[in-house]
Amino acid sequence: MTALPLAPGRPKVRTGPALLDAAVRLAGLAALWLSLLLTAYWWSAGGGIQALGHWPDALLSTGRLTGLASADLLLVQVLLMARVPVLERAYGQDRLARLHRLVGFTGLNLMLAHLLLITWGYAAGSVARWVATLWDLTWHYPGMLLAVAGTLCLLLVAVTSVRAARARLRYESWHLLHLYAYLGVGLALPHQLWTGQEFLASRGATLYWWTAWAVAAGALLWWRLLVPLERSMRHRLRVVSVAHEGDDVVSVYLTGMGVAPAPRRRRPVLLVALPGRARAKPCPPPLAVGGPDGRSLRISVKALGDGSSQLAALRPGTRALIEGSLRAAHRAGPPPRAVAFLGAGVGITPLRALAEGMAYDPGNAVLLYRFRERPLFEREFHTLARERGLEVLWLPGRRRSPDSWLGSNAGTVTDEQALRYWVPDIADRDVYVCGPDAWMADVRRSLAALGVPEDQVHLESFGW
Repeated sequence: MTALPLAPGRPKVRTGPALLDAAVRLAGLAALWLSLLLTAYWWSAGGGIQALGHWPDALLSTGRLTGLASADLLLVQVLLMARVPVLERAYGQDRLARLHRLVGFTGLNLMLAHLLLITWGYAAGSVARWVATLWDLTWHYPGMLLAVAGTLCLLLVAVTSVRAARARLRYESWHLLHLYAYLGVGLALPHQLWTGQEFLASRGATLYWWTAWAVAAGALLWWRLLVPLERSMRHRLRVVSVAHEGDDVVSVYLTGMGVAPAPRRRRPVLLVALPGRARAKPCPPPLAVGGPDGRSLRISVKALGDGSSQLAALRPGTRALIEGSLRAAHRAGPPPRAVAFLGAGVGITPLRALAEGMAYDPGNAVLLYRFRERPLFEREFHTLARERGLEVLWLPGRRRSPDSWLGSNAGTVTDEQALRYWVPDIADRDVYVCGPDAWMADVRRSLAALGVPEDQVHLESFGW
């Protein structure tokens, strides 16, 4: 092992963008809890608590409460993945995806509880009459048939989102099935309008729910459809060339109108969809987009599905569509005191883009790169080391154990001992991590053990 020198640099301070991001996160958390408290208040004001004294009424009352909370969280779930810029800058797309998953599963569980409790309540608390009552509610109550269909759509999405099931699906199949989440949420609206008494309990409640639905639908329509369409038409991105990087990774270079040389901190970072060889297919999110020369965009993708496997066959001139922004792990601001990049396998791709595009002083950045056989972008990292002062540590070999993020050639030292030896001031650095989810979890444990504050750790995941 070779110890790296401490980078002197200036003391770490929170910049304006960092403070703004923290304020947005705090406001988002406050808005979420306020919305849940409001729905609980309207439920209580409508006699929800008084109804708890009688068994069938208690079932109906708790069923209404879980339904309100479920509707609230499902709308939040839609907003989290609507690519709203202020949220993506504050959280980063990766953290938003994890929150989307957590909120989505919680909302679905509450929806199932709502269905169970409401039906049980209408069955007068009789388990034997539950199925017959559900059938009657579905066919004779306004909007209930659509609500059941929406619940089945959300269940389908949830089942296919479980890691064991997701690992058996092609990306294209999973992507198509995941779109049913929007259909499921949309089908619940008529049921809430026609049979939800809390929806029309007061003018305030009516205004709240109409506003919530309008904001969620408007954000989805604007940021996921209209803005990407306008950007695609304006920039007219086309493929210039395709390069093989190894390990089933290909880089696609694109150019178009408005793609011109720009300062490092202002280079575009976009999420771009590319067609397959025979027809347009959804591809896994590109691992990095950024023009190393400032005149083009570069996408590096690992083959995960049919669409991404066919990227190698793309011809120059093929059109590309802009879907939105790609992550916000780094915002423009003063150069940090020091940074550390930890990547594994193809997860090195976004770290390469950050190491090339981020502003830092020479000698104040270190990269730890674990790979099995052949490193990706080796020549580019040597160039960054020579021109930008990036310190690079190569960590070859397979993972030495399932609970270690180090390679098999790291010896017998613990993960924390190795990291402290290589980067003695790791607790004072901003740390950017990208790799498989299990590997990143091990890295996070080591960083926490070495006292790295959570707000200095930035995660980039390439899993889908």
